[in-house]
Amino acid sequence: MTVNPYPLDPERDLELVRDVDVAPELVWRAWTEPELLKQWFAPAPFAVTACTLDLRPGGEFSFTMRTPEGDEFPNGGCFLDVVEGERLVFTECLSAGFRPRHAEIPMTAILELTPNGSGGTTYRAVAIHLDAEGQKAHEEMGFHDGWGAALDQLVALMSKA
Repeated sequence: MTVNPYPLDPERDLELVRDVDVAPELVWRAWTEPELLKQWFAPAPFAVTACTLDLRPGGEFSFTMRTPEGDEFPNGGCFLDVVEGERLVFTECLSAGFRPRHAEIPMTAILELTPNGSGGTTYRAVAIHLDAEGQKAHEEMGFHDGWGAALDQLVALMSKA
């Protein structure tokens, strides 16, 4: 890994770390190809109906999530850092071109992918919050269950690739 892992702040950050039996390059594809991301990013029975990924600092990261009842919620943000095959950093606090935007629970996410030595990936996702209240609200919204279920869907999808 060419980047240093993000040091966790337990008061303001949430973390999901798992070893998965999918090669890092396949996990990277699942995160960086819109048609693949739409298939796994929302924990079922939610769905992603639209996705834009402009993989460069300042590039757009947006998606629309549909609830089981059919309500749609657009989400937006921008990439802050992109290290091919290893790391993605994006935030909901900025839109494309680093333009400030309002976010319900302001968050920056870091995805770190490391080969685990057995052909799979050590997958680390960190959600960074402004304060402890934001961290608690995101945790109570179901961060671990939701991001974990989405990761299970990514693994199932890319295991077929």
